[in-house]
Amino acid sequence: MSDRWVLGVDIGGTNLVVAAVPYAGGEIGALRTQPTQPERGAEASVNDIESMAEEVIAEASPEGGLDDFVGVGIGCPGPLDLDQGIILSTPNLGWDGYPIRGRVGEAVGLPASLDNDANCATYGEWWQGAARGLTSVVGVTLGTGIGGGLITEGHLVRGASGSAGEIGHMTIQVDGRQCGCGNLGCLEAYASGPNIALRAREGLDAGAESILSELVAGDLDRITAATVHEALTRGDRYAGEVIRETARYLGVGIANLVNLFNPEMVVVVGGVTRADRHLFDPLRSEVRKRAFASAVNACEIVAGALPQTAGVIGAAGIFLADSSH
Repeated sequence: MSDRWVLGVDIGGTNLVVAAVPYAGGEIGALRTQPTQPERGAEASVNDIESMAEEVIAEASPEGGLDDFVGVGIGCPGPLDLDQGIILSTPNLGWDGYPIRGRVGEAVGLPASLDNDANCATYGEWWQGAARGLTSVVGVTLGTGIGGGLITEGHLVRGASGSAGEIGHMTIQVDGRQCGCGNLGCLEAYASGPNIALRAREGLDAGAESILSELVAGDLDRITAATVHEALTRGDRYAGEVIRETARYLGVGIANLVNLFNPEMVVVVGGVTRADRHLFDPLRSEVRKRAFASAVNACEIVAGALPQTAGVIGAAGIFLADSSH
């Protein structure tokens, strides 16, 4: 019998990722990624996903093709209507009221499932990554936005309306910065990739000394979280301050989660984790200061083990879990 696959699709604010994920888990058979360019609209991105899926299917299963694929799991930022397969609103995409599950399933010719992208990343780390074998896990995804996922007794917690785990939109600062969701003081407004860059630029405008401006040839608008990380690796003191401050904000949010859910593991996924000990040492220290000692002692806080693929692996895994019911 030929190998069987699930197509995993991860729709992010920055990148689209499509992969062939083995039915039984294991190494990905093929993967494609490209910039999302959400301003072109949802239909343009569905067309991109269709083209990427055709390439992935041809590479993973050159003989069987689509017949070797059982379905497509889709991860997308929310809030989502999971029953109807619709994007309700997405601050980082702007595709409100769009029937994403039906359109992607129709485009690739497979039955489809839909879940929040952060749920997918968390599920991926639980199914195949850093949290494998655990029963109580909190995932935190750091990217264009901040998301999260909750797994209890081996099952995703979706909540009454499917929006459980919107960790990025917990308030950590009353009357704080404006968030893309409309609220004030959300964790995302301080520690997402674009907001790390924004805080770095604000410090430079206020006179901080740093090589950041040299790295972007004086055009501060070009500073991204990746630029801050590059400056950090070159020993830039100010970039280190920005990352430590980011770690403090994340530590406040994660301490709340540790007290609330008492998980075995908090797994942090996303490009910011490349800062490694510069991020995780102050983050863990902040959690220790703020959460109950018994809960902190029972919980590991780690970087994800699937830095590029947690989302697509989890989306595929959720398709399999949903279709087995």
